[in-house]
Amino acid sequence: MSQTITVKVKLLPTKEQKRVLGQMSRDYISLINQLVEEMVLEKKKTRKTSKHVISNLPSAVKCQAIQDAKSIFGMKVVKSNYSIIPFLKKPLCVWNNQNYSFDFSHIYLPLMIDGKAKKVPVRALLTDKNNRNYDLLNHKLGTLRINQKSGKWIAQIAVTIQTMEKTGKKIMGVDLGLKIPAVAITDNDKSRFFGNGRQNKFVKRRFRAKRKRLGHKKKLNAIRNLDDKEQRWMKDQDHKVSRAIINFAKQENVSVIRLEKLANIRQTARTSRKNEKNLHTWSFYRLSQFIEYKANLEGIKVEYVNPAYTSQTCPTCSEKNKANDRRYKCKCGFEKHRDIVGAMNIRYAPVIDGKSQSA
Repeated sequence: MSQTITVKVKLLPTKEQKRVLGQMSRDYISLINQLVEEMVLEKKKTRKTSKHVISNLPSAVKCQAIQDAKSIFGMKVVKSNYSIIPFLKKPLCVWNNQNYSFDFSHIYLPLMIDGKAKKVPVRALLTDKNNRNYDLLNHKLGTLRINQKSGKWIAQIAVTIQTMEKTGKKIMGVDLGLKIPAVAITDNDKSRFFGNGRQNKFVKRRFRAKRKRLGHKKKLNAIRNLDDKEQRWMKDQDHKVSRAIINFAKQENVSVIRLEKLANIRQTARTSRKNEKNLHTWSFYRLSQFIEYKANLEGIKVEYVNPAYTSQTCPTCSEKNKANDRRYKCKCGFEKHRDIVGAMNIRYAPVIDGKSQSA
């Protein structure tokens, strides 16, 4: 069993390296678009090699561009029966795993210097708080992709990690929400709440208020920077919650985590006027994806269930009742926190793809 993840590493290139990386990124995208256009006209994949391609790029990067162009042609153009002809705009550059290396402080890769390919060290943040990234880079490496985002240069390295799937049948249900970001319960009824919904709403209200003030002053760049800051903060919260959930699952020897299939959650989730804005700006899907990939790294299987009535059905008698605020009470005498009820029902709900672990 293997899991492929992307490790992001911040780069600190020199002024000259920034210029070279920028030019190579533009040339790389231009070459891919040119090759795709040629394949569309000929209606077949190109048989060109790096020798037949004219571009100011190292031969290894040319080869990668040819492979990417073939992939785009097959996946986008041919599959759509030529109704989709993609044209890439965002500059980036890609190296395969045989053409770069790294140590604790630099990534070494071929760049075009004075018209010639030369392997040069580019400073990278691989130590201190990024030690976990460096540990991940000890596994099987894939392609390295470099692009620029918000003025920063980022290296994205594909890493394939071999994992051992856990044996056993201990199942944990996880209910995602706004007031309480996540609630988990195991099949021996150990439960835990994760995240702070009130704090999240407070921080998001502050971001909205700042945006409103900046909007009155027509400071569009400041608004964009603030949006980026808010997205980074939200992503960090999702990482922290997902990590805490996986740590709890490991502590309880859980082998299967069950989550709600989050299709149409914005239409079906419990909402009110005061939390509607938070509902429509929070990424439930991203949190579930973080939980899944972190679980897979630990050999824990993730399954998705139908979320219908999970917070209304009584786990004891299967009667449907609506909760009063955060409290769920059934005529049979069962009484629990509403989100715990949701997690309990998710724990044993039928898996959508039908490949459920026996409870």
